[in-house]
Amino acid sequence: MSTQKSEVPYGTLDLLVLKTLDTMGPLHGYGIARRIEQVSETLRLSQGSIYPALMRLEQQGWIRTEWGVSETNRKVKFYALTRAGTKQLGEAVKQWQNTTALVARFLEAKP
Repeated sequence: MSTQKSEVPYGTLDLLVLKTLDTMGPLHGYGIARRIEQVSETLRLSQGSIYPALMRLEQQGWIRTEWGVSETNRKVKFYALTRAGTKQLGEAVKQWQNTTALVARFLEAKP
């Protein structure tokens, strides 16, 4: 596994968080970050990136929070997808697929 930091385009982290919660169910912020890192194999997330994204998603109504106890018996916030978040995830996936298809067409274009 590479230790080099990978960067993702702006807004992509929101999609990754929403998809993680859709797949895994409610998780605390540390768990979300570790799951994204695990799946990506190259991305490294800091608290300075994951928590602002979680706050932004909560403010938009796409995730909700609830206090609970972690596996290490610490009081933590758990994040879960809302109905609006599920709808937004579907829209974000479509937008991402359209964007990657567009870029692929340009990369494959012959001069």
